[in-house]
Amino acid sequence: MTSEKSRLLYERARLVTPGGVNSPVRSMRQVRPYPLFAERGDGGYIYDADGNRYVDLLCSWGPLILGHGHPAVVGAIREQAGRALTFGLASRLEVELAELIAAALPAVDEVRFVSSGTEATMSAIRLARAFTGRDAIIKFAGCYHGHVDALLARAGSGAALSALPVSPGVPDKVAMDTIVLPYNDLAAVRGAFAARGDAIAAVIVEPIAANMGVVPPVDGFLAGLRDLTRRHGALLIFDEVITGFRVGFSGAQGLLGIDPDLTCLGKVIGGGLPVGAYGGRRDIMERVAPQGDVYQAGTLSGSPLAMAAGLAQLGELRRDGAAYGRLQAVGQRLEVALREGAQAAGVTCTVQGAPGLLSAFFCAGPIREQADTARNDISRYRAFWRAMAEAGVLLPPAANEAIFPSLALGDEEIGIVEAALPNAFRAAATAN
Repeated sequence: MTSEKSRLLYERARLVTPGGVNSPVRSMRQVRPYPLFAERGDGGYIYDADGNRYVDLLCSWGPLILGHGHPAVVGAIREQAGRALTFGLASRLEVELAELIAAALPAVDEVRFVSSGTEATMSAIRLARAFTGRDAIIKFAGCYHGHVDALLARAGSGAALSALPVSPGVPDKVAMDTIVLPYNDLAAVRGAFAARGDAIAAVIVEPIAANMGVVPPVDGFLAGLRDLTRRHGALLIFDEVITGFRVGFSGAQGLLGIDPDLTCLGKVIGGGLPVGAYGGRRDIMERVAPQGDVYQAGTLSGSPLAMAAGLAQLGELRRDGAAYGRLQAVGQRLEVALREGAQAAGVTCTVQGAPGLLSAFFCAGPIREQADTARNDISRYRAFWRAMAEAGVLLPPAANEAIFPSLALGDEEIGIVEAALPNAFRAAATAN
């Protein structure tokens, strides 16, 4: 496949954009020397600037459940654009999408729209601190909650249960109230509450981790978090920016039967347009201004275009009772193909999944927390990724990321993926 236009665009971008990209993972440094520049999408396919076509297993990192250019979503955006792009005022669309979300998610009574997942988690943490009158937050290594200063932290001194910043520009004192623990380690959480229980405002967690690859919660982990937070007067925040409306119409909370106090959303609820939201119990959400004293605002919050697109996409998923079953079947077929392909090539590969998303780790499993991902062989993944791209399949450009299938993938698209796997695993087997 040719990539000259992508290379030239990268050279231009480097002169006007840090690193030539507007989000670090787009640099694709793990797998190729410069980014792939996308041009358009159509159903289950994406096309780059050079005209190369790929089966899209990235789906803009999750939100495009219906695939690219679904008529209902595109039609809703066109119709709303004809009315207005933005108001800076309340609109009927905000009410309708909030009603849909509150009816779908078991633990959400009220919703506040924002413009990104980062803004959602930032606002939820501020609200949790105000509601509890406490400052400390527990997060888990490998769970990404956006580029909020307090959450860009790594584990620090175990004795002090404090964290250290992972980025320059984040003051040490900002990270001091963040406690970073291993995912799926309930004993570590018990220890943190025993040491600082009266200072912990909330535990924030991806109910199904997807930012270190797909790592499902072990039995009892989420239920244990729910019990510990209740007993110690802290809040439980589910970051469902990825899992919300992807693993099922009721999110991970409905799928797994655990009700958090606050929920963060993004991606899917805007049909692929920039959007985020946080919501939860009424008594907590009533603290948000203007009803309460916790300030949060945004001119483009509840963007009419994003609301219209979200209503269209979620409306399609709600009307089609078989949609999530089909999405899960596509994911399971990909899981089977990956496992069988790795076995045939003699490559150690651990495939882990949840409804609507999956990952392939080039190492022995199981993968239960971030420390386990250190075994993932990046060189093998790089060779695998390149061979799949040459065969017309776009995978996540980083080894510890999730694959996102869409409902636009049919037998033709999955057949392309399956046909590409033998050669890709052979390439991985010989990588060094």
